[in-house]
Amino acid sequence: MERPDLNGLIAAIVTPMRSDLSIDEESLRRYVDWLAGQGVLGLAVNVDTGEGPHLFPEERLRAGADALLVFPIPAYQGEPLDPEIPASYHRAVAGASGLPLIAFQLQPALGGVNFPDETIERIMSVEGVVAIKEASFDAKRFVETARLVKSLPSAPTVLNGNDNFLLEAYLLGAEGALLGFGTLAASEQVQLLRAARDHDLPRAFELSGMLQPLCDAIFAPPVRDYRARIKHALVRLGVIDEAHVRPPLLPLSRDARDLVDSALKEAGLA
Repeated sequence: MERPDLNGLIAAIVTPMRSDLSIDEESLRRYVDWLAGQGVLGLAVNVDTGEGPHLFPEERLRAGADALLVFPIPAYQGEPLDPEIPASYHRAVAGASGLPLIAFQLQPALGGVNFPDETIERIMSVEGVVAIKEASFDAKRFVETARLVKSLPSAPTVLNGNDNFLLEAYLLGAEGALLGFGTLAASEQVQLLRAARDHDLPRAFELSGMLQPLCDAIFAPPVRDYRARIKHALVRLGVIDEAHVRPPLLPLSRDARDLVDSALKEAGLA
């Protein structure tokens, strides 16, 4: 199995929709072309940002996949978690797909699980698991997880999934990122990663000061609205035509749209 290069920004894309909630394929093609020109390493499709759980199977985007992101499942819930449960799940997905896998540590408030060290080691030892997306939204846990993963013989890639500390994640050991926010201001985020790698801290902090307030506005409570906020921002930037989300998600209020507009202006994007 060829190991993909994951050392860069992977943008989790939204799914543009029309007013009848069908997929807007024209906007989607234009949007993907726009992202490709921003310097991102890859795209994550059919994930939470793209409303994957709300799409019918026949609607899910059919694209060539270099790897799969393995979301936490309900069987992980409850403590203590037997490490064999997630390990066997990853083995099954690897065996059925034949593709490299990215494990996913996601904070419980968003439906995930913070894995104990033994569980992380067991998951990362599964043949085909090449990376972990760390999205605990806890800087201490991020550092501990990154240190553990980097100590393993297979040397998996550590991807940042924490939208609440973009620059800090790179300084604390992330080699790349897989982010919903990566689909907005993508070029600036690619520059941020490059500046962090080059130890150009003045430039990195300049970009962080521009990006983090926008990111915080997109992921403000309730976090579930971040998809609608990103779509609204992309409409304002002329990338997609409409900002509809599929139920049970709700459209943004006027106040919420105004907050996104203000954050785009503050970041110098609109």
